[in-house]
Amino acid sequence: MKKFIITGALHGLIAVALGAFGAHALKETLDAYSQGIWETAVQYQMFHATGLLVIGLLMSTKLLGNVKQLNIAGICFNAGIIFFSGSLYVLAVSGIKVLGAITPIGGVLFLAGWLCIMIAAWKYAR
Repeated sequence: MKKFIITGALHGLIAVALGAFGAHALKETLDAYSQGIWETAVQYQMFHATGLLVIGLLMSTKLLGNVKQLNIAGICFNAGIIFFSGSLYVLAVSGIKVLGAITPIGGVLFLAGWLCIMIAAWKYAR
């Protein structure tokens, strides 16, 4: 539980920093298309950082405290941020289009994480 609260906060911090970096330092460097890619990466990182915080909080309750699906969801969100947002950040600054092939792996990990949260709630919540 603690690890997901910490990683969620860390990903949130990084998302804010990279959002500001993209808006200011990269403003003159990136074209409109690459700026959109960067913004998408920041948004998805922040969404899933918040999801990690929620997972950590759920795991700290009696309601869903020891449910393996939540642990799997947290792992999927952490990996999803790296694959999805990470590949988009690199794509935005490098223009290497083949990196776009990595992004869907992160998307699938995000979907799996949300599915695991649904399963945990369905099976174990009162």
